[in-house]
Amino acid sequence: MSTTIKFAAASALLALTVSVAHSDGVPDNTVRIGLYYVQYHSSADDISGPYVPTGLNLKVEDVETLYVAYVRRLSVHFDLELAAGYPPLTKTDGHGPATLGSVPYNGQVISSARWFAPTLLLNYKFFDDSHAWRPYIGVGVNYANFYDRRSTAAGNAASGGPTSISLPASVGPAATVGMSYHLQGRWSLYASYSATVVKSKLTADTGGVVRTSEINFGPRALVLAAGYAF
Repeated sequence: MSTTIKFAAASALLALTVSVAHSDGVPDNTVRIGLYYVQYHSSADDISGPYVPTGLNLKVEDVETLYVAYVRRLSVHFDLELAAGYPPLTKTDGHGPATLGSVPYNGQVISSARWFAPTLLLNYKFFDDSHAWRPYIGVGVNYANFYDRRSTAAGNAASGGPTSISLPASVGPAATVGMSYHLQGRWSLYASYSATVVKSKLTADTGGVVRTSEINFGPRALVLAAGYAF
């Protein structure tokens, strides 16, 4: 099944869920806003291609960005959450030898990209609506689309000239564990920790000389947010 079909199916599930009605007086919709603290536990195959020495690898830098989510209440215990962040500028450092010839490599920012990565989660909430504190767990699917991909001056120097970068979109499983706290009225606070599987094949083209690497980004995200129910 293609990435487009998988994401369309997830979107259709959300649309169908929005039509479900409840009669217990508890608001069905919540909008959350807060901060994503994203750590990348990245791993990658050594870069392969012409004129590439052994041990040439990559490391992805951690980022912080805005978190926004829409949550649809399905029942006392189940929610459907569609979460996304403002597409962060994610930087990739060279990892391996200190230099390539006379060109610095290890620790240099060699490329950057922005990515839009919505996640759809089905969450199970413990306890009931009378409890202020409610832990929850969730599973779902993540879609990551990479854009504004750039090789830096350091990356161009290491590659031997101006370089274009390709990173196909990724679809993978996601999981979360969190805690909500009902303040008063329609306001609540949230904290969660999520893990997703994001993999893509990096292709770098330097004047027809192509190098590749399979990257597992391994993002782990801490979210701190406030929510308003309506």
